[in-house]
Amino acid sequence: MSYLAYQVKETAEGFKGSIKELPIPTLEDGNVLIKVNYSSLNYKDALAATGVKGVVKEYPFTPGIDSAGEVIDSRSNNFVRGDHVVVTGYKMGMSVNGGFGGIIHVPERWIVKIPKNLSQLNVMEIGTAGLTAAASVKKLLDSNVSNNLPVLVSGATGGVGSVAVNILNKLNYKVHALTGKPTHEKVLVAMGAHEIIDRNEFLDSGVRPLDKAVYGGGVDTVGGDILSKMLSMTSNNGAVSCCGNVAGANFKSSVFPFILRGISLHGIDSAESSIELKKHLWEMLSSDWSVSLSDQTRIIELKDIEPEISKILDGQQIGRVVIKHGE
Repeated sequence: MSYLAYQVKETAEGFKGSIKELPIPTLEDGNVLIKVNYSSLNYKDALAATGVKGVVKEYPFTPGIDSAGEVIDSRSNNFVRGDHVVVTGYKMGMSVNGGFGGIIHVPERWIVKIPKNLSQLNVMEIGTAGLTAAASVKKLLDSNVSNNLPVLVSGATGGVGSVAVNILNKLNYKVHALTGKPTHEKVLVAMGAHEIIDRNEFLDSGVRPLDKAVYGGGVDTVGGDILSKMLSMTSNNGAVSCCGNVAGANFKSSVFPFILRGISLHGIDSAESSIELKKHLWEMLSSDWSVSLSDQTRIIELKDIEPEISKILDGQQIGRVVIKHGE
């Protein structure tokens, strides 16, 4: 038996991807075989698909850090044939063949049963990006960030930023959306943004050690100078969640936001977070934090993945891209 997968190989001309027919893996103890019906495209997937060093251990390889589907075989006491499940992060799509294939073979400790109020499509509209957004919001709530002041979200049209805007708006925060794509104002307003801020204008005055306290908190998805300025503009006892580095892995700050305003900076890594946290976040996203992302999601077939990979690497992706497998 076999399945179809978008497999990336290293060639003399560089890294090339194509759809291949691969044998179904032999089921190992403690593992589960899952028929993938939906997966999604993330920035890390695009890096894996283009051979960026340090993402994938060896090629040929099938990227895809997100998968939703149905259990077809199991050597686990926790999952049985027919269970609808979601897998996000851990080593899937990095050292274990991932969701760009029609079958995944993964340890039971990576798997969450999909809550009854969510479909397989719904959880891939959310995906790792949405879980990262939810984890970022949870840190703000755990830090008791007040909704008396706005919350700033950077990279607001991207996968993480767009879901964060949606959730924060649902929780009655006034969201300011920071973006390099201000022409997409209508999309951001539909997500729940109260104000759209152009990234270049935001940085125009430079970064100071401490600036006017404008925001109660923030979700930063890009790093670099954006994070530096966000910290300097966060009010007393506020908090910022940080989860990305597309604008730079390094940032400059001083101790002043921390010792004069008592703010907190939280790092977010939903890919390697505990399965208990992921279960909690999925339950929240199926209930109190439920958001509709269908208008912000495009559904494609596996054969159409390459243009989307180029688009996300060029910073031109808006919202979420879901891959539908099979017929």
